[in-house]
Amino acid sequence: MAPRTPRLVVPIDVKKKPWEQKLPLHNRWHPHIPPVADVKEGELFRVEMMDWTGGCVGDNDSAADIKFLDLTITHYLSGPLRVLDTKGVPAKAGDLLAVEICNLGPLPGDEWGYTATFDRENGGGFLTDHFPSATKAIWYFEGIFAYSPHIPGVRFPGLTHPGIVGTAPSPKLLSIWNEREKKLAEGGAGSLTLCEVLHQRPLANLPTVKNCLLGLIEEGTPEWERIANEAARTIPGRENGGNCDIKNLSRGSKVYLPVFVDGANLSTGDMHFSQGDGEVSFCGAIEMSGFLELK
Repeated sequence: MAPRTPRLVVPIDVKKKPWEQKLPLHNRWHPHIPPVADVKEGELFRVEMMDWTGGCVGDNDSAADIKFLDLTITHYLSGPLRVLDTKGVPAKAGDLLAVEICNLGPLPGDEWGYTATFDRENGGGFLTDHFPSATKAIWYFEGIFAYSPHIPGVRFPGLTHPGIVGTAPSPKLLSIWNEREKKLAEGGAGSLTLCEVLHQRPLANLPTVKNCLLGLIEEGTPEWERIANEAARTIPGRENGGNCDIKNLSRGSKVYLPVFVDGANLSTGDMHFSQGDGEVSFCGAIEMSGFLELK
């Protein structure tokens, strides 16, 4: 019998905005963002994703889109997905969710990506004092290889991976995050030597309604207002997994994630064609749209 074809559970049209997708994306963590689809234990399924900016960065020679990028948009994620066992019973809080990456890659017809350094006054990075201005390099993909017209003479095989894989927090865990990060933000950048140098980098990004996208929840409703004011940003990795940027989390890998809410509410995004050991410039991976085939 021929191998099973992965079931497409989250389709993406890169010509549309994140909120215009058939299944709207989200860019916050919250237990009450409803799942957009169900997946079953042992099922092979496919999730498609926009790049982390939702298409704000263009395939061109200008770094203006990086320089003026509004970082409150980060990161646009596909999902959440409610995970069911073989009998159709949702995963329960306290379970351990095993997610296997069976296949992944760029979306067909959108085989390009970019690396960048943020401007000192808008995001910066760990090397901001050496590279204070916004820059961008476009990369084109040829199978497993990438090359850039902006970095002549370089062509290398990438190790494609998702930057973000995570489950939804419980209300209690979300409260812990917000309290912890509020204290960090109130501590002030001057309390740490690193941040005296990288003064433009906040120590924490607290909830904000600006550019908040909550999937199936309609903007402007009382429910949206409540959740938008509580929902955690997707920038740091946390107890739920999230923005871990692990380059070896690629084809054939398996990640184990804790379950905090019924159904787990699994989300993915921030696809990278390749990356080093971390993102020193904060946009140091080759960012792209892409797909994951998971089990």
